[in-house]
Amino acid sequence: MENLNTLTDDMLATLYSQGNDKAFDVLLSRYQQKLFSYIFFIVRNQEMAEDIFQETFVKAITTLKQGRYAADGKFGAWLTRIAHNLVIDSFRQERNENTVSNDEVEVDLFNDADLCDDNIETRMVNEQVLGDVRRLVDALPDNQREVLYMRYYQDLSFKEIAAITGVSINTALGRMRYAIINMRRMAEEKHIALEMY
Repeated sequence: MENLNTLTDDMLATLYSQGNDKAFDVLLSRYQQKLFSYIFFIVRNQEMAEDIFQETFVKAITTLKQGRYAADGKFGAWLTRIAHNLVIDSFRQERNENTVSNDEVEVDLFNDADLCDDNIETRMVNEQVLGDVRRLVDALPDNQREVLYMRYYQDLSFKEIAAITGVSINTALGRMRYAIINMRRMAEEKHIALEMY
């Protein structure tokens, strides 16, 4: 029997829909960390992320078992799209759809004594810059943070991002543009130098 790890995602999906459960195990191992990281990055809640992650794979399993998955070489993007839709649904249930705020957490980039020592080595400076970038990303509106994450952390194209989020490519590009503009503005306001050594 052929080694399942050498098969494409679409081949594994087909095998699973035909009853080979081990094929799904391979798909799960390929995507579980990346998909969970994406969900957690958006919802910022471990328990909610775990629930959405599980529900994503339940929906994927159901679709595969029913033979409704259209093999097109984009299994990972398809999974991310399912997760994205479930995240949106959970946000709609949790709060009014029109009320989205990032004001719940005060961002204080200069209140970490461990990073303010005058004799910080290069490694510490780089860690501080990365921490500052993460805080700036966390302060972005949800739709901008999501596009930025997909582009830089999942290495998705704007076409894939548009398909996953259900918007046009221009909207996805616009969200990225505004994310960068907002991060630059926040960095200037907080006097953060985003240079690594």
